[in-house]
Amino acid sequence: MSQQGYVAAPPYSQSQPGIGGFGPPNSSVHYGHYGDPNSSYSAPQPGIIFQSTLTQMGLPPAPQLPPAPQLPPPPANSVNGLCAQPALPPMARQGGMPAPVPPNPNLQHLPGQPPGPGYHPQQANYGPQMAASQLSYPGAFPGGPAQLSGPPQKKLDPDSIPSPIQVIENDKAAKGGQVYATNTRGQVPPLVTTNCVIQDQGHASPRYIRCTTYCFPVSSDMAKQARIPLAAVIQPFAAVPPNETPLYLVNHGESGPIRCNRCKAYMCPFMQFIEGGRRYQCAFCTCINDVPPFFFQHLDHMGRRIDHYERPELSLGSYEYVATLDYCRDKKPPNPPAFIFMIDVSYRNIKSGLVKLICDELKTLLDKLPREEQEESSAIRVGFVAYNKVLHFFNVKSSLAQPQMMVVTDVAEVFVPLLDGFLVDFEESRSVVNNLLDQIPELFADTNESETIFAPVIQAGMEALKAAERAGKLFIFHSSLPTAEAPGKLKNRDDKKLLNTDKEKTLFQPQGNYEALAKDCVANGCCVNLFLFPNQYMDVASMGLVTMYTGGTLYKYNNFQINTDSPQFLSDLRKDIQKKMGFDATMRVRTSTGFRATDFFGAIYMNNTTDVEMAAVDCDKAVTVEFKHDDKLNEDTGALIQCAVLYTSMSGQRRIRIHNIGLNCSSQLADIYRTCETDALINFFAKSAFKAILSQPLKTVRDILMNQTAHMLACYKKNCASPAAVSQLILPDTMKVLPVYMNCLLKSSVLAGRPEIPTDERAFHRQLVMAMGVADTQLFFYPLLLPIHSLDLKSDAVPAAIRCSEERLSEGGAFLLANGLSMFLWLGASVSPELIQGLFNVPSFAHISTETTSLPDLDNPFSKKLKHILEQIQSHKPHTMKLMIVKQREQPEMLFRQFLVEDKSIYGGASYVDFLVCIHKEISQLLS
Repeated sequence: MSQQGYVAAPPYSQSQPGIGGFGPPNSSVHYGHYGDPNSSYSAPQPGIIFQSTLTQMGLPPAPQLPPAPQLPPPPANSVNGLCAQPALPPMARQGGMPAPVPPNPNLQHLPGQPPGPGYHPQQANYGPQMAASQLSYPGAFPGGPAQLSGPPQKKLDPDSIPSPIQVIENDKAAKGGQVYATNTRGQVPPLVTTNCVIQDQGHASPRYIRCTTYCFPVSSDMAKQARIPLAAVIQPFAAVPPNETPLYLVNHGESGPIRCNRCKAYMCPFMQFIEGGRRYQCAFCTCINDVPPFFFQHLDHMGRRIDHYERPELSLGSYEYVATLDYCRDKKPPNPPAFIFMIDVSYRNIKSGLVKLICDELKTLLDKLPREEQEESSAIRVGFVAYNKVLHFFNVKSSLAQPQMMVVTDVAEVFVPLLDGFLVDFEESRSVVNNLLDQIPELFADTNESETIFAPVIQAGMEALKAAERAGKLFIFHSSLPTAEAPGKLKNRDDKKLLNTDKEKTLFQPQGNYEALAKDCVANGCCVNLFLFPNQYMDVASMGLVTMYTGGTLYKYNNFQINTDSPQFLSDLRKDIQKKMGFDATMRVRTSTGFRATDFFGAIYMNNTTDVEMAAVDCDKAVTVEFKHDDKLNEDTGALIQCAVLYTSMSGQRRIRIHNIGLNCSSQLADIYRTCETDALINFFAKSAFKAILSQPLKTVRDILMNQTAHMLACYKKNCASPAAVSQLILPDTMKVLPVYMNCLLKSSVLAGRPEIPTDERAFHRQLVMAMGVADTQLFFYPLLLPIHSLDLKSDAVPAAIRCSEERLSEGGAFLLANGLSMFLWLGASVSPELIQGLFNVPSFAHISTETTSLPDLDNPFSKKLKHILEQIQSHKPHTMKLMIVKQREQPEMLFRQFLVEDKSIYGGASYVDFLVCIHKEISQLLS
């Protein structure tokens, strides 16, 4: 998203050493060129911020890149690994040496106007127009003041290329902590990384819907030319912070929600009332509908209904309707959902203590089952199954003195041996259930059964829900490849020889009949949550498929050790059980005329081309929807999207959740680029690529991603930027960090295809990313890296993040890295003894144990502050990140390094700088 808050109009366009990194002002070279000297627009009116920013970089002539000289390592005391350099004249650039710059010169303002809060006036005189500052190689800046003679520049300086961190910080500075009102069609929201309060004033909050661009091209020809995917990432149950209004529930009684007779769109703020309020025109298909008598209201002098602000469906972007019986299965009200806990009691799980751990935890967790805000207790029913080669069902009816066990040995044709007493109200059956949870570890204590079944376990859970006429969720705790004779038996097919061949795709495809099983589960509203504890290959691609299709979550704990890994697993289980969610859901996306939803990406199942079916949908799951033109769009009416999710609530009420958003349309390519959002684009590209690898070779998928990136940027350079030298790479302001994110995606374990990365790990990541929302993919592909040695104990502020590169680390520092799945605390070899003492309560670096997975609870400000930061990072993420302690120059550092995504990957991926050169070459070829 572009930084706002400054005006870049041609007369003031100033040759500058641009946007900075971190640390003291003179420790970083700044980047960028704002304003287009040749553009023809006039200066904006006061009060209107007009954005026409380009990010331009000169790159070495594409094909031959001279070898990069090695820079000396930074001194140990430098912040984030950048050393302060001796002062040079502002425009000079010698051998990659950063030049000093004024304190934040990336914000320009009009002469005669006070600079924005906290920014220094620009140290420049607005004299005659200077040539744009562009990094053209070799040599220094063209068009700057007298150039220093010196050796020609050989290496693209990492500080001169766009920084994701800088983009994030600029957005936080401009919009952090403010109220963002959704009252304007097509306005671009703050970035996912910016904390603000969102006020629904007619368009859905960006927590629910984010788009790849907020202005659609009017025609399909224009869309083909730009190659920017037109997509929305929809997270219909996204969590809303306590300071924002929860969704209103609208109840029209027996008559149900008001809908358009023709296209079935639901009543929303885009509908136009006419004929004194007696009829309305549908904004989606233009059909004229009668207003039902109970809903009639007079219009004011503006043509707006008098009760506009009293009705959520007329004034808000998101709201819910109570559904009538017509929206229920078999036209009867649904029962509240159920949770069934299914525990693998084979030899290994009993001996490791895992079964006892699960049973002990469930005793406390069942008191915390999710419930509606206004209800005293949870309506969710619970049931229990233990299994190895056979299934053990338990009767925990409240009238029993002791739980009863029933064994099903015929796993080929699974049936449910009891109905009454299997799914119970925990409050009523508390003593019997607790009794059972105490007994399970003892019942199987002497087992020597090591083989397990898997598909029949899911089948049994589904049949139990079906018999009780309930939707629900299975919690399955499983730890080995299911090799027992039964449907769904799997064999080890982990073959490294398939990597980088046309058959590699088979590793991601399921074996056996798991697809059919998944389909049955969706049809019966049975969501499958899978907790895996593997110590060898388990075929995640097959086992996890049912989880992915049914809207469940997959958790994986490699080589699980009770003493070190329990906190992570138990935290995941607690979070999952308490999630707000909807069951037995169907989602439909409607659009105004001229375009339609064509492709859907996510952890979803589709029986037809329009309905997304989800056995359950929780606050972390997002569906990415791609749109295509089927006619011309209209600039006046814009492009409207309505997402409706029909679901059963946790209390068993059938509801429809509606999200509406309006986008602008334009016949100018520049408008499309100006409103792009890189984070949403990466979410789209990741999901479409991860879907494509099931049917195409990895190399083809990687080539398509490169090609698409080059096409989008080439179209911009050709049509929206002022004529520039071939040696310049020109990036739209809103996409200037697209190359770094795209490179991270290309280097991800799923697309890398290297023998060192276990197949299960790649399948696991693939399935997780398919379900992620924008905030989760942003962090996953570009991890957060914090210099914690520079914690300010006097304030609540978290230290500013730094770029994910080894150059930013320093021997004297300590750095925290998190990507949503993994978390590392990296300690430099000469980190201060005070810091070590404060965090670990040991005297020196040598005494720190890298075996530990948590920090000790110490009573000092530094330890408390870091623990608070860890909790903050953890709090909004679906998976709990296990902390790994990494010491500089020790073996685990290799694992940590693959997350430094701006560097060359140990698995052969390009560095950010090399990728830019490569993309530049592609663009040059396209344009020539």
